[in-house]
Parts: sequence; C-alpha cells; structure tokens
Amino acid sequence: MHRDETVLAVGMAEAARRLGLSTRTVASLVSRRQLPSRKVGRRRIIPVNALESFVGVDHLDSHRDNRSAEEGTRSKR
Repeated sequence: MHRDETVLAVGMAEAARRLGLSTRTVASLVSRRQLPSRKVGRRRIIPVNALESFVGVDHLDSHRDNRSAEEGTRSKR
C-alpha cells in the first residue's frame, strides 16, 4: 500500500481494535444495525467513517439524554 492511499473500510477485528471493543461486541452492533457494514465475499467490512460516526453519535446522544433529564427535573419543580 502506498502512503497516500487512505483505508476506506476495515475488517471486524480491526474495527474492534479501533473502537476498543471486543470483536463479539462489534459483531453484535453490526447484527443490530447500530454499526453499518458490508459483506464482500466471506468477509464483512465496516467503513472507517461509520466507526467515526458511531463514536461521535453515541457521545452526542448520551449528552442529549442527560440534558433532557435535567430539563425534565427543572420543569417539575
């Protein structure tokens, strides 16, 4: 591979390594369609931008959930 080439997708094990999760957890996320993937022959690949989106969206959703809970508590007072 040349240095100027960018990797667009990775296998399940590499996706797990990059996310800091087990391969089994990544497989579970893929099967629940929480992490997009594509089957190529016998191999399943996950786009690198999907990994980045997964981490970013997960963080934003938990932040929104916390904010909604705080606002709900304030309105009940």
